[in-house]
Formats: sequence, C-alpha cells, structure tokens
Amino acid sequence: MCLGIAGQVIEFVSDTTDLARVNVFGVERTINIGMLVNDELIPGDWVLIHVGFAIAKMNESEAKASMAFLQGMGEAFTDEIAAAWNAKIATANPKIKNEP
Repeated sequence: MCLGIAGQVIEFVSDTTDLARVNVFGVERTINIGMLVNDELIPGDWVLIHVGFAIAKMNESEAKASMAFLQGMGEAFTDEIAAAWNAKIATANPKIKNEP
C-alpha cells in the first residue's frame, strides 16, 4: 500500500530545476518535482507527494479532501489506541477507571 500526501508548492530551489519547497500540513519540506517537469508548476500549486517525490499535480479541492481523509485516519487511529489502552488498564486493575 502506498501513501501520498498533498503539499502546496512554496518556491523552487534555485540551485536545480528538480527541487521545490512545499508546505505539508504546516511543515516545509524540499521535494523532487522532476517527474512533473511537463506540468509547469508555479508557487501555490498542489502536488501529491510520495517518499519525497511529487508524483501528480492536484487541484485545491483534491488536496483538501486528501488532507481531511488523512486527518480522519489519524483520529481513528488515536481513538483505537485510546480504547485499547483503556481496555488494558481495566483488565489489569478493574478498580481503576481511565476515561478520556
């Protein structure tokens, strides 16, 4: 299974034509954009990133939907861990009640 994350192009790295700075969930990263050389990227464009490479250009609504889905997955994972933790505590010591 592959995971791609949306990022918004901030600027291009001046030393090379294959690198750009992007914003991914508020964190700036340098990625390789060489696979999208024919897409004529400009600052503000959205790209789908996989292991540091931009693999597709996206529109803003696709990017926001992708980010919302990933945030939902993260929340589901956090909820699952909390439930498992609470079950473990309840099994280990039934007198302790650990509620979120």
